Amino acid sequence: MKKFFVAAGLTALLGSAALAEQIGVSVARFDDNGLTVMRNGMTDYADTLEGVSLQVEDATDDVAKQLDQINNFIASGVDAIIVNAVDTNATEAMSAAAASAGVPLVYVNRQPINMDTLPDGQAFVASNEIESGTLAAFRMCQDLRAQGKSGGAKAYLLMGQLSNQAAVQRTKDFHDVIGMDMCNFITLIDEQTAEWSRDKAQDLMTNWISSGEEFDAVFGNNDEMAIGAIQAMKAAGISMDDVVVGGVDATSDALLAMQAGDMDVTVFQDLAGQGVGSIDTALKLAKGEAVDKTVFIPFKLVTPENIGDFLN
Repeated sequence: MKKFFVAAGLTALLGSAALAEQIGVSVARFDDNGLTVMRNGMTDYADTLEGVSLQVEDATDDVAKQLDQINNFIASGVDAIIVNAVDTNATEAMSAAAASAGVPLVYVNRQPINMDTLPDGQAFVASNEIESGTLAAFRMCQDLRAQGKSGGAKAYLLMGQLSNQAAVQRTKDFHDVIGMDMCNFITLIDEQTAEWSRDKAQDLMTNWISSGEEFDAVFGNNDEMAIGAIQAMKAAGISMDDVVVGGVDATSDALLAMQAGDMDVTVFQDLAGQGVGSIDTALKLAKGEAVDKTVFIPFKLVTPENIGDFLN
């Protein structure tokens, strides 16, 4: 009888081990508020799943380091890989490495350059960036009209890292909106990259202010840059009642800025939801299940009128 129980216990143990899933996760950078929300969404969700463990690595905005992390994940025998790409133009090598090893790979948040040719066993989980910039820019246009500036308004645009598809798309969204008949009264004075950074955006906005050019609106590709611009404007004594400021992500700091009357528009990107979706997709691929190549988590416009819906 003792032998039977030992054998049964061993069988159960082996069965449990066989069900365990190890997922390697490479995040572009840990020192980014939005990506931290996404990363925390992943880890919190994984903690609720029996037999699922994550190995999360910081790529520190280094393309070569991220590719090394993926190769290390493969060598260590993970069941699936999730990648938040440092450079969305450098994803082909990552896809090739994972496909060659037969390891499922899911891109999250940032769209890979090879989206249209992803190998079998690979997918993309994010939000449709056409929605993000378009929602923010159109609401900014409406706000400027409501302020009586439809006869002419001037704007600055803060771009994210130009190697990033989201920055490119959100910038295009803004251009597309101000090209519409309803919004073509808006003239873009200048657009430059502040690389998603609050500090760099503050420096850039300070330089723009020092030029003496009057302006009516500032759009940041993300909330961090919009907040940096707000800090520069407030330091220069500019009333935030006179400028329409928009961003994307609906971070906690952005919501605080909106409550204070400093930010007018942001767009909720469900970063935690993207993290959860990437794990679900990776687990399905690891089990050989069919998934859509693209899984979109919807964006939602956030304004002073509905901010209560997004406060914890």
